[in-house]
Amino acid sequence: MEKLPQMQEEQLLEKIGKGKVVLFFDAGWCPDCHFIKPAMPQIEQDFPEYTFIEVDRDENIDLAAELNIFGIPSFVVYSDGKEIGRFVNKDRKTKQQVEDFLNDLK
Repeated sequence: MEKLPQMQEEQLLEKIGKGKVVLFFDAGWCPDCHFIKPAMPQIEQDFPEYTFIEVDRDENIDLAAELNIFGIPSFVVYSDGKEIGRFVNKDRKTKQQVEDFLNDLK
């Protein structure tokens, strides 16, 4: 999974302008992020049509605020630069919940 460098929303939209992209917002101190992280390689494998990008919320606090990410772990999905879904809250997420969310977008 690619890790997003620090950037603003405008730069992000340029980067994710083509294809299907899942932004995975997390932070090193977040226990619920550590809970889902081991499942991420399998989720990526199960959804090869998406490019997954990890976004450290603390490194990208301005971007997170611009995108209204106030709870982590969170997932925001884009298709050709347009948001098509979000699974954003402060609750712990299971592999099944994340996969159900992605399946519902199809």
